Amino acid sequence: MAAPRAVLHPVALVWNGGTRGTSGLSRAVAPEGNQRKGKTLLQFLADRFSDVEALRDYLFQKQVSKVHQENRSFTLIKERYGPYVAGAYFILKQGGAVKFQGKEWIRSKERGHFLKLLNFQAVPVEAVDASDCAVNYEGLDNLLALKEIQSLSLQRCPHVDDWCLSRLHQLASSLQELSLAGCPRISERGLACLHHLQNLRRLDISDLPAVSNPGLTQILVEEMLPNCKVLGAEWAQGLKSELEEQSRGTASPSCA
Repeated sequence: MAAPRAVLHPVALVWNGGTRGTSGLSRAVAPEGNQRKGKTLLQFLADRFSDVEALRDYLFQKQVSKVHQENRSFTLIKERYGPYVAGAYFILKQGGAVKFQGKEWIRSKERGHFLKLLNFQAVPVEAVDASDCAVNYEGLDNLLALKEIQSLSLQRCPHVDDWCLSRLHQLASSLQELSLAGCPRISERGLACLHHLQNLRRLDISDLPAVSNPGLTQILVEEMLPNCKVLGAEWAQGLKSELEEQSRGTASPSCA
């Protein structure tokens, strides 16, 4: 008598946050040998690939919703306590730090920081450190209300892009220091928008992966902002890379 064939029973996978979430998969597969086990497992995953796609889309939308929520405007706080407190509260909620004129830095890790803010309702914010924060285009509404801000750090902000830089002209009268180092979504187009910031004295544009030629870009930015010290790649770095590419191009045939 022939041996009974193994039966594959469809089992819905339920994620429970741990390694046991896929325990149903081992129970659903009854292989006959290693070869059949591999084929059955691949078929099982193929049948439920759409579920994996749906889970990935869900997690992505959840992340987008979280960023949107973190960048909302604190309208009620602004109406009751003023733009300085609202802007500072936004940055502290993001995990950053703020400095009011003539005061010490207030950081998000400090206890009771919101109560401290209430003492400075009439004191302008002069410096903001939003490094590694989730500030995006909409979230800038909270910062652009700080008209006396002199120093702004947006280092390694994953959502700061060229469109964000196009809005910074609203701080042109006060902004003197700006750091964009490590922002992955900033390119030459966004840096070109900084020509409005003629009061800048220090600008950090180092480690911008979306900038194709850092050295040449730094030279152009220095010409655009002659009174500003621009930090970034050495100008020779970009020129050297360009010369190397040109030498390789002449040595190899080009397509018509």
